[in-house]
Amino acid sequence: MASQQSIRKALGAIKDSTKVGLAKVNSTYKELDIAVVKATNHVECPPKEKHVRMIFLATSASRLRADVAYCIHALARRIAKTHNWTVALKSMMVIHRTLREGDPTFREELINYGRNRGHILNLSNFKDDSSPHAWDYSAWVRTYALFLEERLECFRVLKYDVESERPTGHSRTRELDTVELLEHLPALQQLLFRLMGCQPEGAAISNYVIQAALGLVLKESFKLYRAINDGIINLVDKFFEMQRHDAVKALEIYKRAGQQAERLSDFYEVCKGLDLARSFQFPTLEQPPQSFLTTMEDYVKEAPRAGATLMLKNEPEYGERSPPRALEEPAPPSYKEEDYEEEPKASVPVPEKEPEPAPEPAVVEPMGNLLDLDSDLPNASALEEANALALAIIPDGWWV
Repeated sequence: MASQQSIRKALGAIKDSTKVGLAKVNSTYKELDIAVVKATNHVECPPKEKHVRMIFLATSASRLRADVAYCIHALARRIAKTHNWTVALKSMMVIHRTLREGDPTFREELINYGRNRGHILNLSNFKDDSSPHAWDYSAWVRTYALFLEERLECFRVLKYDVESERPTGHSRTRELDTVELLEHLPALQQLLFRLMGCQPEGAAISNYVIQAALGLVLKESFKLYRAINDGIINLVDKFFEMQRHDAVKALEIYKRAGQQAERLSDFYEVCKGLDLARSFQFPTLEQPPQSFLTTMEDYVKEAPRAGATLMLKNEPEYGERSPPRALEEPAPPSYKEEDYEEEPKASVPVPEKEPEPAPEPAVVEPMGNLLDLDSDLPNASALEEANALALAIIPDGWWV
């Protein structure tokens, strides 16, 4: 087994040297190709900083878009052709660091590359079967790729990167309106789900390179959870004013937030046992009270539906038209004494002359008042809604 590992390392070193030599001779982007190969070589250690900085420079705002696209193409080719977990992991670490620390141009071109040529981070079938430990490492590589892919998807929904927010103050989710809040929070929660899926298992727990990548993931959990927490506070503030279909969505988001807080706490406990935890300060996560969740569920049962609310909004106000009048019964017809006198009989006509009969006078009967069918109906009384105080799951000021 040891001899096989030595042979694999030697073959890996030969491959890296060959690629560097070819880049020096044939590549138009010689320096960039060399930096990519050396940053993602077969050596089991994190990418060297000088090579990563070279990639940052090649993808900066001052460079042409074609240069940035070529860098992404070089990394994608590196990932697609390798069956070595070290090369795949280091390639994704370079991508992750460039997303975090590089120019936004890199992220935009990475999204465009995914639309046009397929997902660069689709490693669902990746495996390195060179050793039993490599199986555990390969499993972690796949979950790391899912997290990075979800990170890009979250950006597509939010149109901003949570990691770009200031380390102090409130997140943007605290100020969102209801529509944006119900769209952004599920995307953030799905990203947190993928993040917690990066919890290492088996031999991956003690691997140094995997711990370095896990450190990048762990850093993102703090601002990500702060964004979710601020969003939940905002959600609770708006909850008791929502229509039923929005309240149902909000309730599911709130329930999932409580479940994820519990699981994230377990994730932090695992990370605290690793060497990387020495440089992090972990927050204390608390569960929301069950009584408040019950109050929210009760509101959902009685919340107004969209159709009923729309009808109420379309009712005219009293200020626009005269207030509605009470419906009146028609007044009975009134009669006078002369109405009871006999009408004069018409004279019998003489046959010889055949005179025209005189027209009988029309009897006009008094009419009662007609029902006013255009009168307004009174508006339905508005639903009294109690607004509960927002419950902060965690205190402000703990994120790093």
